[in-house]
Amino acid sequence: MTTRASGTFEVKLVPQATDDSTDATLGRISIDKQFHGDLEATSKGEMLTAGTSVKGSAGYVAIERVSGTLHGRRGTFVLQHSGTMTRGTPQLTITVVPDSGAGELVGLAGKMTIKIADGKHSYDFEYTLNETH
Repeated sequence: MTTRASGTFEVKLVPQATDDSTDATLGRISIDKQFHGDLEATSKGEMLTAGTSVKGSAGYVAIERVSGTLHGRRGTFVLQHSGTMTRGTPQLTITVVPDSGAGELVGLAGKMTIKIADGKHSYDFEYTLNETH
């Protein structure tokens, strides 16, 4: 059975040094998030970015480890992001890394969407939790 979790989050993105300082199109950023709502958690992660010479076109991948409670179940899991922006049109996929759930979140699978409106971030997380021991 699919369950839906929603709420808000704050995110702090901090640019990091890259191996190749001569290529300004590539970037690395640390992620620090605080989730509120059905998911009460923090996350830490890393993002790799690529810009292009075309305004509004770019891409990123990221991995973040989430730690906290999801509808009252305590544990951790990992989210994988894959995003592109094509001349201003975004496409983003965020999925739970298979078998990354721990604690009371073992067996977690799902997808998250993110909305940004008026500078505020919110999430919608559709997930299943199969009790596999």
